[in-house]
Amino acid sequence: MDTRISIFIVDDHPMIVDGLKGYFENSDDYEIKGSASNGLEALERLLSMEVDVILTDIQMPHMDGMELVKKIKLDRPEQKMIVLTMFNEAQYIKKMLQLGVVGYVLKNASKAELIQAINFVQEGGQYYSPEVTQVIMNKLRGNQPAMSMVTELTEREKEILYLILKQRSNQEIGEELFISTRTVEAHKRNLLEKTGSKNIAGLVIYAIDNQLFEDF
Repeated sequence: MDTRISIFIVDDHPMIVDGLKGYFENSDDYEIKGSASNGLEALERLLSMEVDVILTDIQMPHMDGMELVKKIKLDRPEQKMIVLTMFNEAQYIKKMLQLGVVGYVLKNASKAELIQAINFVQEGGQYYSPEVTQVIMNKLRGNQPAMSMVTELTEREKEILYLILKQRSNQEIGEELFISTRTVEAHKRNLLEKTGSKNIAGLVIYAIDNQLFEDF
């Protein structure tokens, strides 16, 4: 049985695609199952295959990354998607997080960082490049939270939410808090329901927007 993490690349720059394929060529842990030069082509190719992680750029011809994420999430809500782009502007980051991506990596990232992002996402976590996290914090710290709208969370829920912001995977959260991954998943579901968030990215935005933790 093939246990490698399968990856699909969506980018309109051939050099980027070739470079990424070179990263994982002959790897025992990762497999590039295919690529596409735009969102429309990606949708067509993904109809006949399943992959663990999709890496997508934002600006592309015919169908951009935002529209691609939106369409894939409608059909496959659990699909893990990482944005790989040069754009670190707040409007792009926040929109992609709201659409449900679980990773946002800048193209100046090292191979090691990209692999770390893929591993985090595959394990049920989320990953944002340090520059991306800084942009989110700078943007959202300018918004004063409406305290009456902040949902009261239990201490355990706050612990888990804090570790989510620290980009810990379900397994890592479980090990740190001495609880099972199933319990972690149950707490995450409760957090989503309580905060009205649609996904983990929504929880990140919620926590920062409401200044729940001093170091975020």
